[in-house]
Amino acid sequence: MSDIAAFFRTLRLCRLSQKQRDMTYRRVLSIAGSDSGGGAGIQADIKTISALGCYAATAITAVTVQNTLGVEAVHPVPVDIIKGQMEAVLGDIGADAVKIGMLHSSEVVIAVAETLRNYEMRNVVLDPVMVSTSGHRLIEESAIATLQKELLPLSRVVTPNIPEAEILLGGEKLHSQAALPEAARKLAYIYNVSVLLKAGHLSEDILIDYFYDNESGIMLELPSQRIDTRNTHGTGCTMSSAFAALLAKGETLPLAAKGAKEFVAKAILSGADYEIGHGHGPVCHLTT
Repeated sequence: MSDIAAFFRTLRLCRLSQKQRDMTYRRVLSIAGSDSGGGAGIQADIKTISALGCYAATAITAVTVQNTLGVEAVHPVPVDIIKGQMEAVLGDIGADAVKIGMLHSSEVVIAVAETLRNYEMRNVVLDPVMVSTSGHRLIEESAIATLQKELLPLSRVVTPNIPEAEILLGGEKLHSQAALPEAARKLAYIYNVSVLLKAGHLSEDILIDYFYDNESGIMLELPSQRIDTRNTHGTGCTMSSAFAALLAKGETLPLAAKGAKEFVAKAILSGADYEIGHGHGPVCHLTT
C-alpha cells in the first residue's frame, strides 16, 4: 500500500472512530421504586434522564400503589431480583452514573451496596427516600442505619430534604435556611460525601438549596422563587436523577448541582398550571 493510500485509510478509520464515539450513549442506571401514578420514582427518573439526553436503565426495588393523593401500599421486589436487574444492566450496558432512590430494607441496601462495589461505580447519587409527602414510611427503621453504614460511603453525592437530613444528623432539627449550610457541611464530614441539601420544606418565598462540594470545599447557594402550585410530586426524584444524568455527561459537581436545580425549577414552573389527579400532581419533565 502506498503512503498516500495508507494516509487516507488512517484518516477514514479516524473519522469512523469519531463517529462511533459520537454515537455512544451517556448511561444512567436508576435503582428505585415504581410509582403507579407516574409522577415520582422510576417513572420520574426515566423522564428526567431522557429529557437530559441520556439513556435510562432501571432496577426496580418495589412496586407502589399510589397516585396524586398518596401511597396506599408498597410491594417489595425480592432482593435477588433487584440484584439481578443491576447485574444485567451493569454487566452488559454499563453505566456512567447511578441514581439510587427507594430502598425499603437492610437486605436491599446491602445487596445494592455489594453490587456497586463489585462494579466499582463512582458517580453514585443517593436520594435517601425515607417518608413520602403524605407521611407513608417507605423504609424500615433498621434500614436507615444500614444505609448510613453501607451505602453513603459508596456515594459521591447525597440529596436529602430537611426531614431526611435531620434523620441522617441523628435527630438534629433544622428550622431555618440559616441552619442549612452548616448542616450540609456536617453531613459531608460525617459521611465523606458531597451534599445537596434541599430547602423545599421551609416556608420562605425564596428557597435556597445548598450544595457542599466535599471534593473541593466549595459551598454553593442555589436559590429559586417559590411557585404557587400543588404540582410538586416527584421533585426529589427529579433532582437526584438530573444530577446523575449531568454527571454521566461529564459535568463537574458544581455544574451538575446548578443544572439539576435549574432543571427542577423549570419542571415545576412548566407543570404549575396543569390539572391532573385530585392531589399533588407531578412536575413537567419535558422542559428541554
